[in-house]
Amino acid sequence: MKILKSYAGLLVFLLLLIAFFSFKSQHFFSSGTLVSLLNQIPALMVIAVGMTFVLIIAGIDLSVGSVLALASSVIGVAMLDWGWGLLTAVALALLVGAICGALNGVITVKWAIPSFIVTLGMLEIARGGAYLVTGSSTKYIGAAVEGVATPIGGLGLSPAFIIAVLVVIVGQLVLSKTIWGRYALAIGASESVVVYSGINPRSVKVGVFALSGLLSGLGALFYASRLGSADPNAGIGLELQAIAAVVIGGTSLMGGRGSVVRSFIGVLIIAILETGLAQIGASEPTKRLITGFVIVIAVIADVYRVRLAGKSKN
Repeated sequence: MKILKSYAGLLVFLLLLIAFFSFKSQHFFSSGTLVSLLNQIPALMVIAVGMTFVLIIAGIDLSVGSVLALASSVIGVAMLDWGWGLLTAVALALLVGAICGALNGVITVKWAIPSFIVTLGMLEIARGGAYLVTGSSTKYIGAAVEGVATPIGGLGLSPAFIIAVLVVIVGQLVLSKTIWGRYALAIGASESVVVYSGINPRSVKVGVFALSGLLSGLGALFYASRLGSADPNAGIGLELQAIAAVVIGGTSLMGGRGSVVRSFIGVLIIAILETGLAQIGASEPTKRLITGFVIVIAVIADVYRVRLAGKSKN
């Protein structure tokens, strides 16, 4: 009962969005639209999982979209130019993503540089790497990778979505049921207390950024499979969508509090907003304006939640 209560507000907002767009567009509330929406969000889902952990330790990762593009480019080059199979190409992409994330973490921790600055630099490095790897051209992979995004079974859901749901479940279990997850929450709440307790937060923080990079590599597979190609321009703005989804889901920008499942609901809210606004004919500027307002409201709500929590403790 307590778990359902913690998700109630988000679920009500989600249902209200669905009801509103169903009223405004006769085509929105249909199995075809909803299944198509779910099959479009696996990349954002897994990246939001990584971003949840990053925000929980009071960090931020602006490089996820560019790391996705680099990892996607690696998949394309490995399969088309080097003749590698899908599994080995994906393994290399995951490794590339994890290395980029680990570098973010090591530089942030070792030199005490704000993660905003470090990941902003990685954003440019990874994007430049994607252009260099592909020669600034799209690599058309085709059927060899499209199967991951092809709907299967009676529900019409893709393997990519099913894998992404499993990542969400595992991510929530790691956060709530493991010592590593509890350390991450403690670091975000008060890193100094963690240090005074005799725990070294450095390895946890590096691990969190490495996880974010690894999941960006997995997102690259989902992105490439949906497009049937590796595009060095892929993932532009994806970091903002991920941050928006995670913040809307209730993870605090100040660290110390968050939920992977709630971030998943935040992804659904972002996706429904974009799809619904497109179906009712909203222009691109209008879509960005409304989505921006939702993000700002979510941040303001987070600030008030923190203040109320502080007052209740006092």
